Amino acid sequence: MTFESVSPRQGMLLVAAGAALWGTGGIAAKALFGVAGISPLAVGFFRLALSVPALLVLGWALYGPRILRAAGPRLWVLGVLSASMALYQVFFYAAVARAGVTIAALVTLCTAPVMVAILSALLLAERPTGTVLAALALALAGTVLLVGFPSDVGAGREAVLAGAALALGSGLMYAVVTLTGRSLAGHYHPYQLIVLGFGGGALMLLPFVLWQGFAMTHSVPGWLLLLYLGLVPTALAYVLFFNGMRATPATVASILSLMEPLTAATLAWLIFDERLGPLGLAGAVLLLGALVILYRSGRRKTVVPAGRARLPPA
Repeated sequence: MTFESVSPRQGMLLVAAGAALWGTGGIAAKALFGVAGISPLAVGFFRLALSVPALLVLGWALYGPRILRAAGPRLWVLGVLSASMALYQVFFYAAVARAGVTIAALVTLCTAPVMVAILSALLLAERPTGTVLAALALALAGTVLLVGFPSDVGAGREAVLAGAALALGSGLMYAVVTLTGRSLAGHYHPYQLIVLGFGGGALMLLPFVLWQGFAMTHSVPGWLLLLYLGLVPTALAYVLFFNGMRATPATVASILSLMEPLTAATLAWLIFDERLGPLGLAGAVLLLGALVILYRSGRRKTVVPAGRARLPPA
């Protein structure tokens, strides 16, 4: 799983595979809320904290102590990656707890590509095109329809609106993760990004979790679900995602991440019977339309790999 050489096509497949695994995370979290008295903040902390040991062991076995060496002018960007990863966990799981898996995943991942495009314009001086503005209009309209007319999601209107607002926050944080991950892809090895980014995110959340107070006496099913969250939709999924990002532009990666809400919505329907009403479905279609517009626009551009960062010498 070193992925030392990744082609653009392989990179897109890795990103899509990682996103599909992410889609199972919301399902596991909702099941966890049902079997354990745990807060979204604690879930986000455990997801990061439990993933780090496995990632560290794997990275150390492959590369030795070099995996922990990080220095250079972009070190502050790694800090931003850690902070945005931590906030993404909190916002997303709070959205799942209030609005359900389907709306949380759809709003987060379907608005993130537009946010990536907007942030690219603001931070990288890339003027938004008519295509980006059209995608933004569709995404906003789709979000309004989706959260304004829920059906059988197991939450009232106020909870759905609060969950949607939190999901927009998680979408923004995911966009920052995408941009910072892409920015660092040519300077840090993917395993460094994951181990240091997740470790830093867990440390940032730890004081708040301790202040809030959390129990370590969960049931066996509760701990199994926490371990699953840490190992599969976190450790494994992000190994695939960050390796794929080495050859995949940020906007294309955020579009491919559509696999997460599609996986989450399908599993939520099969397991929890979460459904969207006709207008909600129309909103989902508009969100998908925004992604298609961005995808068709992105296909006409040349893909420039981020580079092949190597670990520092032993």
